[in-house]
Amino acid sequence: MKEKIIKDTIHAKGVDISIYTTDYENEFLSLTDIARYKSDMPHDVIKNWMRSRETLEFLGVWEKLHNPNFKQVEFDLFKSEAGLHAFTMSPTKWIEGVDAIGIVSKAGRYGGTYAHSDIALEFASWISAEFKLYVMKDYQRIKKDENSRLSLNWNLNREISKINYHIHTDAVKENLILPDLTPEQISFKYASEADLLNVALFGKTAKQWRDGNKGKKGNMRDYASLNQLLVLANMESYNAILIEQGKAQSERLVLLRQLVVRQMKTLEYVNNEGLRRLPGGENIDKED
Repeated sequence: MKEKIIKDTIHAKGVDISIYTTDYENEFLSLTDIARYKSDMPHDVIKNWMRSRETLEFLGVWEKLHNPNFKQVEFDLFKSEAGLHAFTMSPTKWIEGVDAIGIVSKAGRYGGTYAHSDIALEFASWISAEFKLYVMKDYQRIKKDENSRLSLNWNLNREISKINYHIHTDAVKENLILPDLTPEQISFKYASEADLLNVALFGKTAKQWRDGNKGKKGNMRDYASLNQLLVLANMESYNAILIEQGKAQSERLVLLRQLVVRQMKTLEYVNNEGLRRLPGGENIDKED
């Protein structure tokens, strides 16, 4: 299973609430920690919340919007039983019953029940409207700090990539642009080398990206991740060296792709190690 990385901790009215992410985009908050604001028996609190018809309808809508494997038939059965005196619901029953992805139940030392931030905030609201505001306030603080760091790092890597691109184009100009080429041929040569990098890193050409993203402004590099921008900068320098060595474009594509795979794996490892230095990061958890 994919590794759970504890990113940070929310502090709300004396309660510490763990956050983890597996893709750096979707964040999961600990329902177990949130429930402790209400009771010393958090699992019972979560079960009571989940057995209500209103909660099930909310969870069902969330899964329909985000989960292509959501089991609608099983959900309808749960929904028809909700409200009955004998009806019970638990995170495990919900996850296994409808193949849910919005709630995760984890056993072990750092276990508990986690939910996507959308769901966790809804749960916090059920616990207490006041408590939810405290949770939201600190969560927004964390997101603001994170976005500031990401924006700074992204812009820095984007600028490094742009600077290295001049090294790349100079190598193309000095080694691949022949005196008898027409302006159109020269333009094609530059575009061809740029797309060599695009294909090696993103798996598609600039035109292919534009055709699939007609509503977006800019180019695919404007939507690249921090790691991709850093690798792109290295690729531009590396391809300039390969051009000067006289290697054919087909051979350079293979070598560049090998560089991408190797460096992306390295950066992923380095990033994960860095997260361990964040508050709570020493508690990186793995699925059994």
